[in-house]
Amino acid sequence: MILPSLLRSVSFRLTLIYMLFFGGSAAILLGFLYLAAADTLSNQVDATIEADIKGLAEQYELLGTAGVASIISERTRRDQGGRTVYLLADPIRRPLVGNLSNWPSVDPDKRGWIEFELQDRGSPDGQTYLARARPFVLQGGLNLLVGREVRELVQTREMVINTVIWGVPITLVLALFGGFMISRSTTRRLETINATSRQIAEGALDERIPTRGTDDEFDRLAIQLNKMLDRNQSLMEGLRHITDNIAHDLRTPLTRLRGSLEGLNQNGLPAEDRLIGVEGAIEEADTLLSIFNALLRITQIEAGNRRENFANVDLAEVLTDVADLYEPVAQEKGLKLVLCCDATPPIEGDRDLLFQAVANLADNAIKYSPPNGTIELQSADSTITVSDNGPGIPNEMREVVFRRFFRAEAARNTPGSGLGLSLVKAVAQLHGGSIRLKNNRPGLRAILKFR
Repeated sequence: MILPSLLRSVSFRLTLIYMLFFGGSAAILLGFLYLAAADTLSNQVDATIEADIKGLAEQYELLGTAGVASIISERTRRDQGGRTVYLLADPIRRPLVGNLSNWPSVDPDKRGWIEFELQDRGSPDGQTYLARARPFVLQGGLNLLVGREVRELVQTREMVINTVIWGVPITLVLALFGGFMISRSTTRRLETINATSRQIAEGALDERIPTRGTDDEFDRLAIQLNKMLDRNQSLMEGLRHITDNIAHDLRTPLTRLRGSLEGLNQNGLPAEDRLIGVEGAIEEADTLLSIFNALLRITQIEAGNRRENFANVDLAEVLTDVADLYEPVAQEKGLKLVLCCDATPPIEGDRDLLFQAVANLADNAIKYSPPNGTIELQSADSTITVSDNGPGIPNEMREVVFRRFFRAEAARNTPGSGLGLSLVKAVAQLHGGSIRLKNNRPGLRAILKFR
């Protein structure tokens, strides 16, 4: 099962393509080296022979036939290995002097060169080798043949050919093995991701893709996928939590609404009582509608669908507007509202959503602060802080309070739906910011920080 999956993998197919390309490139390169080496050696041999012919022709003009014959005899006597070929023949090519017994029966090529086999006089088993020579006609009709053995050229050609024959297959085999190893490593990493994905699809939402700490592309991919899985798990848990809270928290107002409607259905109910019942039913319905509108707004914000109204926003102006709105409410409750706005750089955001988030924090601060307390609204360095002197929030609850419909026991008897802080967190995340809760000693400090 593992081998077929490796052979079907994209990395293995890419390796095969690279292998064929590399093998073809190696064959072309070796072929070029073969042609270059053979051509270079052949030109060297030809140049040496032509220089030798030119020298003998000049000696013939100076010394005549006897002089050239003497030179050829001396050279062949010194060349015991037979590396050079000399033959001086009469006009009908009968040998006069040289180290060949007869004129080679080979026709010259277009350039006037001939190649023929010679027996190696130094070889006990009579091996032959290839010689390359050029015939030349001297003045007076004498025929001169000068050549050299080309065993080195032949050996070089054979060596390059053998290199091509063995080198290309070896290169292909090594490339295939390397591709197999790379594909196996890649397939293992991808199979780890697939296995984790299957576990998550089967319900194990807390599973995460393991990383190796190498900071390669697979590790970076795993990190990003794990972030996405964390976000999805948080949304799923939030959805489950919302469903539970809707079932519990909306049951009471719906029950009250049903009771009011049943009371209105009684016969003989006075008109005044009927009017009061209708107003109570409308109030309960408005409460339910406000809850669902808040849920819808939070969902839209978390989905990132509220970015069309983004523009440069001055946080100090937002904070000033909130203070103007809630100052009468604070005074009515006997609280002191203090506004402290330092110069802050503008941020890119939705002004209405930012105003709603800060207003929710100010509303909570006023709602839970005792009489004669102080509410402080402060802006500085892209940060908004809302402080109060209320009971505060215990450390262990400073994360769960952002869940939808969450209400601490101390807040059960105060008006509200438990969605205010959820909206604040959603707005902060939409703007790339964060919300933190800290101890104000006494009271609570809510810190909205934006980038």
